[in-house]
Amino acid sequence: MRVVWKLLKWSLAAILLLILLLLSPVAYIEAFCHGERTEERYTPLIKDAAFHRDEANTFLTYPEWHIVYAYDGLAQTLKTGDEYAFDYFSSVKGFWTSACALTKIADAHGGADSATRMTIHTIGVSFTLEMLLKAAYEETIGRLTATLRGEKKTPQDQVAAGMAVDYAAFLRQTPWYKYPFASQIRKLDEAPETDPVRGRERRFALGTEWWAKTLYAGLIANAVAGTTGPAQLEIRSVVSGLGPSELAGIPGVKVIGENGGDVEIETPRYDLFTKILVEIAQKGGTIREIAGNDDIMVSVTEKPDLAIPGLPGTVIARVHREGFDGNRLLVALKVNELASLLRIIPLADPGVEHVFDY
Repeated sequence: MRVVWKLLKWSLAAILLLILLLLSPVAYIEAFCHGERTEERYTPLIKDAAFHRDEANTFLTYPEWHIVYAYDGLAQTLKTGDEYAFDYFSSVKGFWTSACALTKIADAHGGADSATRMTIHTIGVSFTLEMLLKAAYEETIGRLTATLRGEKKTPQDQVAAGMAVDYAAFLRQTPWYKYPFASQIRKLDEAPETDPVRGRERRFALGTEWWAKTLYAGLIANAVAGTTGPAQLEIRSVVSGLGPSELAGIPGVKVIGENGGDVEIETPRYDLFTKILVEIAQKGGTIREIAGNDDIMVSVTEKPDLAIPGLPGTVIARVHREGFDGNRLLVALKVNELASLLRIIPLADPGVEHVFDY
């Protein structure tokens, strides 16, 4: 009984230490990452308040996208290497350091409400735990079985690489909890076993991870349905320089009507939104307002030996891109400067990566 009691105490101490470790970035951000809160005085051109969004959210949308980009980096790593080669710790560091910088900027644009901050902290803690667990496993057992396997990847490794690419693309437009993990588990089970050690280890490790995500996704989906409901998937903008017929000819654009001599449009959000804005800019249009706001944030990627010249706006943060060479620049600028940036810098890598809506 004395041995059992000691094991229980050490286990509880370890769990408590892990909880404190996971919550420490949250405590740091809440204590040291706030600036002076300033209320916006901009008068929106879009009159329908249902399509207004808090300006601070353009900055606070990034942490969730950081997780998307982490999976982009993992997919890139798996094209030539194995899971243990991905820098999990750097990815976690990038999440929290960028969240700190962006929280300060958000306060100058009205600030984040408690629900938004809680969402960022929750996904941050969840992401941190996932990355720590993956690092602990992949850099030990995963590295060992990869070494025993040799350079030639198993069919199970190929399933993992394909899933990483598919998952990263999926996350750009759809919430993660809608991803069909079960279909990937079936692919893993059906893949032929050419290396008993690595094949079975991958089937166990990845199958367990994806099965756990399937269960967790169901809980999240039910929670979303029972509380806030699904996110609004459309966003409205005001555009000048293009007529209604020209705008209506762009896939995904719905013309709402004239707005003070300009045109009000409705489009999808997320990754499609960036592509639509690029097309508007390339056709000669100027974006005057988005979701009732006159400030916005854009991410631009750069290579180590190729800096972006003449970049308008203000660089808020530089975040290392795990799995790729170079950094991601988070740039704040006025909405009416956005079209100029999208005409100067291509939607490419390096180049414009994403326009963060609200």
